[in-house]
Amino acid sequence: MDPKGTKGLARFTSWIGGLLDRADRSLCMEEDEFAHRRGWTVTKTGFGARLYRDPRFDLLKATLVPETLTAEADRGIEEPGAEEVRGNVVA
Repeated sequence: MDPKGTKGLARFTSWIGGLLDRADRSLCMEEDEFAHRRGWTVTKTGFGARLYRDPRFDLLKATLVPETLTAEADRGIEEPGAEEVRGNVVA
């Protein structure tokens, strides 16, 4: 195989990759800046796709106690005014 052909293909692939990377950053620039200003984490998931996450959700998750939620579910706590519906008839 000709070494120039392999080197040329590698350069072309690198050039195309650079173009795609610049286009991706350009597409998501405003949203990324918005998220970074608010302290969110930004994860690139694909071309033009991002996952934005507010780290405060980790604090919420840490404060919820699963045992409390399970106990409430076992007791059958309902919202006030909730009615049981059977078919088209409200009981």
